[in-house]
Amino acid sequence: MTEPQLLPTPGRRPETVSRARRVAGDRTEGQSYLEVKDLTVSFPTADGLVGAVQGLSYSLPLGRTLAVVGESGSGKSVSSMAIMGLHDPRSTRMTGSITVGGEEIVGMTPTELRKRRGANAAMIFQDPQSSLHPYFTVGDQIIEAYRAHHRVSKRVARDRAVDMLGRVGIPNPRRRLDDYPHQFSGGMRQRAMIAMALVNDPKLLIADEPTTALDVTVQAQILDLIMELQQDFGSAVLFITHDLGVVAEIADDVLVMYGGRGVEYGRAESILGQPLHPYTWGLLESIPAVSGEPARLHPIPGTPPSLLALPSGCSFHPRCEFAGRVPGAACSVDLPDLVSRTEDTTRTSRCHLADPAGIFATDILPRLP
Repeated sequence: MTEPQLLPTPGRRPETVSRARRVAGDRTEGQSYLEVKDLTVSFPTADGLVGAVQGLSYSLPLGRTLAVVGESGSGKSVSSMAIMGLHDPRSTRMTGSITVGGEEIVGMTPTELRKRRGANAAMIFQDPQSSLHPYFTVGDQIIEAYRAHHRVSKRVARDRAVDMLGRVGIPNPRRRLDDYPHQFSGGMRQRAMIAMALVNDPKLLIADEPTTALDVTVQAQILDLIMELQQDFGSAVLFITHDLGVVAEIADDVLVMYGGRGVEYGRAESILGQPLHPYTWGLLESIPAVSGEPARLHPIPGTPPSLLALPSGCSFHPRCEFAGRVPGAACSVDLPDLVSRTEDTTRTSRCHLADPAGIFATDILPRLP
């Protein structure tokens, strides 16, 4: 029998893999600050129960960055909002466990969540224009965030706000403190959001696609700023994105989500260099090359599944180029577990093809046109 191997390495982006390897190699792993175990988040609707997140588990130590990637509707933002306790308990069903700094979040009252939100964990949202209140100055909003967790005078809080605006690179911070959000550029608004998120020195920073609305130059500046501040504060960073180029720049570890489930999890250099799941492989093959000879892109066929009625078995099997190569009907019947399938126990995948029993052989390649 032919020696089994993993999914073939995508043929492009060597610069992506090498960059991720350099970033990951500079950081050490310690005790987990964020622990998510078997998290399920669903929303009852008139059409049925929307299973936005199903059985999600991962951990994040201080000083490291975990990138959560996937298409729209994969459950990235829903899971991050669950960590922050931002879902309305009256319209959300949530089970499982979320611990932040050793404290269980699931089951906390709104009052308990407010005491911890911003102090233990903070979030940067995608659109600072809609996240910052237009009727209040940027300074007022940062000061309010600081005084919510510290019994200090407004003068002390104002000095802290000036210091934070300076640390995130806003020129003349004492003067700009009294400006309104519309008086800031898009990049400066995002810097102000980062200052507000970090004003209380939280150990966990969640960034939900914070660079999506920014041009490439400003995007690079914001990414550099987040990495620099992470080193200064020693924070754990959970970075939500659909951009694998961003993942290569900042991530130590990667969690790939599809249909509300985690399908691959491990070190960034391993996942970007040798993906174990066909969905991850497809995402990488969909990225245009920035150097070398022009090559045809191989987009993933089909569309993401409805969260109201996920396909049986592996949710990705209707779009998977490899599903027909698996003996029997395993892909359409049996949901694979997210487990380690290689000698590297730090990475896991949810795919029958990555099983070392020999299903995937060296002569099997994607059936691409």
